[in-house]
This record gives sequence, C-alpha cells and structure tokens, in this order.
Amino acid sequence: MPAHPGARSAERALDLLRPERRPVRPEVRDGYLDLLGDDDPTGGGPGQRLMVTRALPAIYERLWRPLGGRLLMGMLGPDMAGERRIALEMLRIAPGDAVLDVACGPGNFTRAFAGAAGDGVVVGLDASRTMLAQAARERPERNPAHPAYVRGSATDLPFRDGSFDAICCFAALYLIEEPLRAVAEIARVLAPGGRVALLSSVARGPLPAGATDALVRPLTGVRIFGRDDLTGALRAHGLTDVHRRIAGLAQFVSARRP
Repeated sequence: MPAHPGARSAERALDLLRPERRPVRPEVRDGYLDLLGDDDPTGGGPGQRLMVTRALPAIYERLWRPLGGRLLMGMLGPDMAGERRIALEMLRIAPGDAVLDVACGPGNFTRAFAGAAGDGVVVGLDASRTMLAQAARERPERNPAHPAYVRGSATDLPFRDGSFDAICCFAALYLIEEPLRAVAEIARVLAPGGRVALLSSVARGPLPAGATDALVRPLTGVRIFGRDDLTGALRAHGLTDVHRRIAGLAQFVSARRP
C-alpha cells in the first residue's frame, strides 16, 4: 500500500472484510480502498448525482450539509455540532470499539468517531470517489489515528457478520436506492451489544408518506419515509431498544443488538 496516513488503518479494516471481498492486492489510492471499481450504485436522481461531482465535496461540510439540515429540521433543529453530539450519545463509542460510518461523505462524522474510539478501528464507507478523496485529505479530530475509508455499497456491505460495535448512517438513507436493504446490511454487520444511529427523513402533516414521497422524490431524489418504516425494519432484524426523536421533517433513530 502507498504511504498515506490512512493506509495503516485500511490494513486493519481489511481484517473485517468477508474473505470473498478481500482484494488480492489491496491498494489505497487517494486515501481510500476502492472495492467497487467501475460499479456505481449511487443512483440517477438529482440528489444522488450531486454526491459524485467534483465540486460538492469541497463545500459539503461547511455549506451544503448545514443548509440541508436547516431545510430538513428547521431553524430550531440541531446544527452540525448538535448532530455529532446526538450521534455520539446514541452510539456510546468506547476506546477500542470498531465503528462504521455508512455513507460517510467527506468524513465529517467519521473523524469525530475516530476521536472517541481511540485505538479502535473506524471505517468510513461511501460510493463516491470524490467524497472519499476529500475525507482522506482531512485530519482526524484530537486523535493521531486516521480512519480507514472504503469505497463500497451500503446495500452490499463488504464486511463480515457482527464486525462493528457501533454503526452510524446520517443523512443518507433517503438517497440510497434500496434503503431497507441497507438497514438489513447494517443489522447484519452489527455485533452483539452494538449500537446503531440513523438520521433520515420522515413524513409529517396530513398527507400520507407515499403521497409526499411521490411529490418530493422525482424532483430531488430524496425519499420520504413513513413514521414506522425505519423503526419497524430495525425491529424486524432483531434489534431492540428502538427509539426515535423527530425534528422537523427529520428523524433520529437509535437501536441496539441484544
């Protein structure tokens, strides 16, 4: 592997891969391990295609994502720092934990998880080359350890069953083509006692979720979930202590594996 700050972390992440998904000659390029090659599971909607552009990663953390949060949660909802605090509260990351950030984007949450996990393994997974390259350029917060970044699909996670103590997927499920399949994969790779934290959309108001989704998704690529879609899916996959907090048109959902 090339001498990149994330190369050593990527080597540790390789141990978590299913044997059939481990590359014969793994290489870290632009700071991330690419397991997709020419495959692109991003999807064709307007929101999805923005995630793979070259321009968005540079403004995502400081402009795009905070603006999206305000539109989704309203002016009284948590800001980015507040979202990070909520994620860390839900995940209860301890030093030495293995942590997965699904659809990590430019690593704005992944770096905070690395600070909490200490000498644990922290992996940020995304399908966007440009997002991962930006993530790899950023330095971790308060921790010399660098997260491992992996290019992979949220609906076909390359990791072994029960590999992670904590899994986050914030502001991404509504852009994933098969979000409930992604939830199933998250449940599969969660270890006993592991915690999950999700942030996604939720239908509010008089219109049924299906009607709202039919209006919003063709224009934006953003799926509008019903109130019980994600909580019900987590319970169906055997997770317990499922809790939901609603802020505007967003829902924070936590759960754990018994």
